[in-house]
Amino acid sequence: MVTSRILAYQILLHLEQKAPHLDRLIRTTLERHSRLGERDRALLTELVYGVERWRGRLDWHIDQLSRTPPERISPQVRLLLRLALYQILFLDRIPDHAAVNDAVEIAKNSQPPHVIRFINGLLREAARRAERSEDPEDRGPLASTPARGRWNWPDWQKDPAACISIMTSNPLWLVRRLVAEIGPEEAARFFEAGNKIAPAVFRINTLKISREEALACLHKEGIAAESSSRLEGAISVRAPRRDMTETEAFQRGFLQPQDEASQIVSLLLAPGPGERVLDLCCGLGVKSAHLAMLMKNEGEVLGVDTAAWKLDEARKNAERQAITIFRTLAEDGLALQPESTGLFDRVLLDAPCTGLGAVRRKPDIKWRRHIKDSYRMSLIQRELLLQAARFVKPGGVLVYATCTVVREENEAVADYLGDFHPEFVLEPASRHLSPLCRDMVSGPYYRSWPHKHETDGFFSARWRRA
Repeated sequence: MVTSRILAYQILLHLEQKAPHLDRLIRTTLERHSRLGERDRALLTELVYGVERWRGRLDWHIDQLSRTPPERISPQVRLLLRLALYQILFLDRIPDHAAVNDAVEIAKNSQPPHVIRFINGLLREAARRAERSEDPEDRGPLASTPARGRWNWPDWQKDPAACISIMTSNPLWLVRRLVAEIGPEEAARFFEAGNKIAPAVFRINTLKISREEALACLHKEGIAAESSSRLEGAISVRAPRRDMTETEAFQRGFLQPQDEASQIVSLLLAPGPGERVLDLCCGLGVKSAHLAMLMKNEGEVLGVDTAAWKLDEARKNAERQAITIFRTLAEDGLALQPESTGLFDRVLLDAPCTGLGAVRRKPDIKWRRHIKDSYRMSLIQRELLLQAARFVKPGGVLVYATCTVVREENEAVADYLGDFHPEFVLEPASRHLSPLCRDMVSGPYYRSWPHKHETDGFFSARWRRA
């Protein structure tokens, strides 16, 4: 019998061997196993996201418990241990013995007897430790982070970065970088917020419906949603119990999944009806559709991307929202020439980045990044920013945006433009944001943080061409 735990193990194994989109992998699995009940579907999702979210911490527990050197534990066995340990240490509603027994049963299908004994013994010891009272060690601002049982935690006073890395389950190189940029206390709060489950946030498609009508539509479908406290055009759903893409509100184009921080980027560009807008790295076209909506579906939005499959999805998404001014071009943004497209009133460069501001929604991304990735990304981002500037009309607006939090990909790239294009005047973000968003300003730039604003972490800069 296929259970949610077996499916979760298979998904995690697939994720370890390849690099697919986690949410798509879960959705595909649920579609293939449509007979799974609602509780089992929810458990599968919880297990996969939870194991990825706490992967570093779970590995630390494994290494603390195991007498076998870490390098001698196979990836398949380590994944099975992570899955069971997550249930033992982080989920109250699952009995420890059930988590242990299920792991042993799964192991029997592929592991020899001595490995099964190793799995059983390690997990039973973890369950015993979990029953002991919590350690009194100093964990600084991380005192509220989940820490069931008695363990030899790193000491905050001696090594804040190591404490943050283990307690919040993040790569040590990344923690050290953020500690150097924003300080240990602020970094601790940022990484702690990254482990919280983000609400499902939606942009209301005002071409079709008002906020009040959208809320009423969701209410009819038994979904409790609430208005954003920052943006008129956003609503959120806490822990939805069903796939929101299956709702009437989504399928009729009333709603688009999009975090508030992402929506603010389009508001910063502020396109008007009748203008020409270029979205140079449009991806799945989420911001392209928002720009077209802000333009009241009048004018032109050109979405450029190298991935044809993303552009196909972007066109379908635009059609669902009744947007008719969006067209696409499958081409490398660096190879595009203004002579072939003409100049634009507004240009958005939503640049490829390390994505470290969106860890709440994509917990696997922190394990896919490496210490030199920000530097590599910044080189591409600088090239793309200089290229984007070539397409802006005199008097037009250019906006650069990322969904990451490191300065090397944000302020350092934005500052680079002025060295080559003095005709681009940096405009303070505060001039173009509503009073409710003014706390998301850092100097002349727009910056959002999960621990400060309960949104994804975004950065944006805006220039006007003289």
